[in-house]
Amino acid sequence: MKQFVWDYKDEVKPLKPYWNMCVGSCHGTTALRQDYREQLEKCQRELGFRYVRFHGLFDDDMSVLTRPMMGAKDEWVVSFTNVDSVFDFLLSINMKPFVEIGFMPEALKSKETTIFHYKGNTSRPASYERWDWLIRLFAEHLTERYGLGEVRQWFFEVWNEPNLGGPDSPFGFWADTMEEYFNLYSHTARALKAVDERLKVGGPATSNNSWIPEFLEYCKKTGTPVDFVSTHHYPTDVVLGYGVEDSQNFMTPEEGESVEDFLERRKEQHKRLWEKVDRGS
Repeated sequence: MKQFVWDYKDEVKPLKPYWNMCVGSCHGTTALRQDYREQLEKCQRELGFRYVRFHGLFDDDMSVLTRPMMGAKDEWVVSFTNVDSVFDFLLSINMKPFVEIGFMPEALKSKETTIFHYKGNTSRPASYERWDWLIRLFAEHLTERYGLGEVRQWFFEVWNEPNLGGPDSPFGFWADTMEEYFNLYSHTARALKAVDERLKVGGPATSNNSWIPEFLEYCKKTGTPVDFVSTHHYPTDVVLGYGVEDSQNFMTPEEGESVEDFLERRKEQHKRLWEKVDRGS
């Protein structure tokens, strides 16, 4: 049993409520639902959350960038109606979006790789010229609708946990390499800054501290703007054997290993690790 000793006569220091800075939720379209909105409003009112972050802002079920059903191959339809509905709601309950930029719209995908039941596409854009155009259009729309003073208070995070996956992996959030993620980040950051230099953009949004030194070195070497560094931690990371040393390959099967064998191997590994957990007395 562990013992903790506290001296109430010690120097008093203010406790910063860092936990209410941001809360994560599911994917973008859930924020269009009334039950979601009622729950988030209650969380903000009772817990004081200031920002909310979710996946899938550019997924096809948000209808941001699509192709007309009967149109030509190079025709595009852009609509921020659903994004506006979500962001309008957040501001109405005294919250702000922590904007996760992703996943890839079907109209821009370079691969068929997806994640989750809602099929968020995890590939890089087939055309970075088109991607840059979309990001600029997105940022211009936000600043016109909400004003520079408001949008400058938001955070724009490029993608989600790109270290989970890889070019040959059937799993994960990013179906490409670390270097290609850095390329995506650079294009996205520069497109945002082209609209307003004071928009806050950051990454690498990896899991468990991965790629941070490499990311910062890349930004320094290439002059790529970065305003904040983000990474994601979960209470089960160590328990599941998911340490910094192997997080890049966490979701990657071994060479020649089938998907079925990979899942079974991970299942057995997790079982052995949980059996070693000291649950205390």
